Amino acid sequence: MSDDDAPVPDMAPAAGLPHGLVQRDGGVFLDLSLAPAQLRAAVGQLFQSGQLLAGLDYPLFLLTLFHAPTPRAAPKGEALLRIAARVAPFPPLRRLLYKQVKLCGDSAEFYFEAMPAQEDGAPPARREFDELVADLWGKGVQYGIDAVTVRAMLDCGKAGRITVARALAPQPGRDARLVEVSQGIYRNDAPRERPDGRLDLLSFKNRFPQVKKHARLLRLVPGAPGVPGYDLAGNALPPPAPLELDLAAVAGAGTAVEHFSDGDFVVATQAGYVNVDAHGKISIENRIVSREGVSSRTTGNLKLRAAYEEYGDVQEQRQLDGSDITIHGDVYGHLHSHGGLILLQRNLVGGTAFNEHGDVRVEGVASGSVLQALNGTVHLQRAESCVIAATRVVIDSASNCEIIADEVVIELAEGCAVAARIIRIGSAGPRKQVEMLVFPLVPDLSALEQKIGESLAKAAQYQQMQLKRQQEIDAIAQLPEVRSYLALAGQLRRGELQLQPAQQLQYDKLAARIAPVLKEVARLRLEVKQSEILHAQMLTLVEQLRQERQATAGQSRCTLGLVDGETTVRAMVAPPGPGKAYERPPKEIKALLRSAAPATQLVFADSMGSLDWTYAPPP
Repeated sequence: MSDDDAPVPDMAPAAGLPHGLVQRDGGVFLDLSLAPAQLRAAVGQLFQSGQLLAGLDYPLFLLTLFHAPTPRAAPKGEALLRIAARVAPFPPLRRLLYKQVKLCGDSAEFYFEAMPAQEDGAPPARREFDELVADLWGKGVQYGIDAVTVRAMLDCGKAGRITVARALAPQPGRDARLVEVSQGIYRNDAPRERPDGRLDLLSFKNRFPQVKKHARLLRLVPGAPGVPGYDLAGNALPPPAPLELDLAAVAGAGTAVEHFSDGDFVVATQAGYVNVDAHGKISIENRIVSREGVSSRTTGNLKLRAAYEEYGDVQEQRQLDGSDITIHGDVYGHLHSHGGLILLQRNLVGGTAFNEHGDVRVEGVASGSVLQALNGTVHLQRAESCVIAATRVVIDSASNCEIIADEVVIELAEGCAVAARIIRIGSAGPRKQVEMLVFPLVPDLSALEQKIGESLAKAAQYQQMQLKRQQEIDAIAQLPEVRSYLALAGQLRRGELQLQPAQQLQYDKLAARIAPVLKEVARLRLEVKQSEILHAQMLTLVEQLRQERQATAGQSRCTLGLVDGETTVRAMVAPPGPGKAYERPPKEIKALLRSAAPATQLVFADSMGSLDWTYAPPP
């Protein structure tokens, strides 16, 4: 127990106690103004004088004397810390109970024998923890007594050998090390780990590392000193010194060592790709060009952050993810670009080319493939059995393809299903047993039609209200007194009649009787005027909506220069749902264009001729 929060009125040490120990009514205190070594010497003198500390708070005693890890702070304004209840004698006869101590290197063992009964029949004497501490101190065990285990053994009274004390090994510090602060700056051909923890055997962990200018590549984590330990005698055991590193030794071309508020870093001085030599020096190169091809043997699947140029082929099922992708060989795998241009100088066979923000251009043949440019144009020389979707599609020759876009321009189309808002085909016809289908996408005008209908209905209501109020005004005007008053008032206003005083009195009485009626007429005339204004506004709005409907409809056009074989053109209402129709998955696009599910309107069906059609909605 510790009463260090209790006030200590007197700080003078008791007579006979070593300097550093103070006896008070509240207990025995350590003078914290002394160094730990002085306090340990004072405790040693006390134990050597045949005394001990009764009621010892051993954990606090250990922390205070050895700073392991840090002694507890003393009370405010005090320099004393209570560590025991009192100083008590340790008779030699009692010391005989603690002979069975065995030092074994970094630990001390004690054999607890069963205590014999006393001759007078009294209960056997028991060993005390405070006596064991004092006895072990004199035998060189000044640190590391396991107070919990020892007290439990003393309380149970059983015989047995236990380890009563252990040395504290020093805790090593942290060596200085380099930490990668960019994502994967070293080439690593190990399988890439997926987010779920499984390994992707089709991808290398990091084949072509690339970074941006000013990117932090490596951070120096300085070494940290360790924590000293203590042997059983209380001697400090220093930890090994941590290893240090020099950042300048690992900074190569294209990098520099820079100091920031949060540490020292190796920073890229230019954008490019990371190279690490055999000595661990890192450098940044301007570009990367691969001549090995993309395959399971060379690169595996690639996920890059910048432009990529490949002179070899892209193997089947290989995936290449990046931006500004240029392939000089044939592509049989899958390309995914986040921007820039996908340029294939040869063929795309059975693969995919997907660009989120840019164009796709194939200078060879695209066959059995999927090509999508969500915010760009697909340019093809020749396409066979492909699914093509883009903002704009331009093809020299297409056969047996499903094509959907905002605008499609094809010189020769055979056996294709084409859907777009604007379609221009030079020559169209079937291919073998596959029919030629053209679907001009027309807007869904139902919302505008509904607004027009609602506006017309409101205009009719306002007109009906106007007629009704006018009829009420006419009915009031036919009342005898009203008709007489209005006629008389008109003559007086025009100066055709002069009233005598008696006549004026009669006229004033008539005006007073007619005043409420005239007020009602004024209110009705105001409602008539308001109805006229609202009626005109509704008719103006209807005209605006009709113009908007016409303009929206006129954006859908289809031109066929030459029809060579059975060709069907059907107007298709743009499919509902969020996003553009060409943003759908390839399977949905194919199903949409080859099935009869969408509601269509026949525009043209013939085996010869031409077509120049612009969508005109019904009046």
